[in-house]
Amino acid sequence: MPIYAGIDIGTLTLRLLIARIGDEGRLHELASERRIVRLGEGLQPGRRLQPAPMARALETIAEWMPVIKRAGARDEFLGEVKRRSGLAVEVVSGEEEARLSLLGIQAGLPAGVDRFVALDIGGGSTEFITVSPGQAPAMVSVDEGVVRLTEECLRSDPVRPDELAAARARIARHLDVVEAKLGPLAGYRLVGTAGTITTLAAMDQRLAVYVPLRIHNYRLSMEAVRRILAELIARTHAQRRELVGLEPGREDLILAGTLILAESMERFGFAECLVSDYGLREGVLIDRWQKSKG
Repeated sequence: MPIYAGIDIGTLTLRLLIARIGDEGRLHELASERRIVRLGEGLQPGRRLQPAPMARALETIAEWMPVIKRAGARDEFLGEVKRRSGLAVEVVSGEEEARLSLLGIQAGLPAGVDRFVALDIGGGSTEFITVSPGQAPAMVSVDEGVVRLTEECLRSDPVRPDELAAARARIARHLDVVEAKLGPLAGYRLVGTAGTITTLAAMDQRLAVYVPLRIHNYRLSMEAVRRILAELIARTHAQRRELVGLEPGREDLILAGTLILAESMERFGFAECLVSDYGLREGVLIDRWQKSKG
């Protein structure tokens, strides 16, 4: 089985996956790592990446390169990343990101989950993708993510009631767009991916160490999301660090992501979220494998 390496460079988190892919398209993980680098820090309003977060991202990629090379990942995935790391980086559109994320999510779903809404809460945007048998997936991407919402609405520590109200109103306007484009979502199951939702699954289980097998396909209830949201609102950033399962470095941003999830579940009537530890990085590998197979 050929070995592939993929790095998901997000607005908040970098995620590395090295895996073999069998003839049936199934991933066999060899190594994985995630690092919060806050690449989108200070992106608004000029929408230009800042020197310090760029340096953090490049340092992380450079640190991972020997691991990728030792694993013997295929050459087509190892180009050159300008100056520092030797790895070619491809910037994908929101639509392409959604397609790749969906490839990854579907590779890890349990049997029988074939009609669902995939929710990907990122640092700078959030994607909703509806999947139903016999129909082409439909996708809506909104310009709202945990970094953007935190920097523009949730700036106080602890957060103020007026900031919470402004954030909720802003999320509601985005959900109006989602509802108008995707229509009613009754009968769909919610599947959530990316750092906010996997972190909430870890917090709900009080996992002191992130265990992918405990996260993947975990059923996160609306009640649990509400409970964690209330805890986050009541605490300062420093106090949030005491919460078991909360990834260090995410304490100021987790509130924004939890608000987006909670408001989405409330709006569309989802009682639970099926958590997927698979997403964009898995989809990138599967896409490369499919292309290599023609």
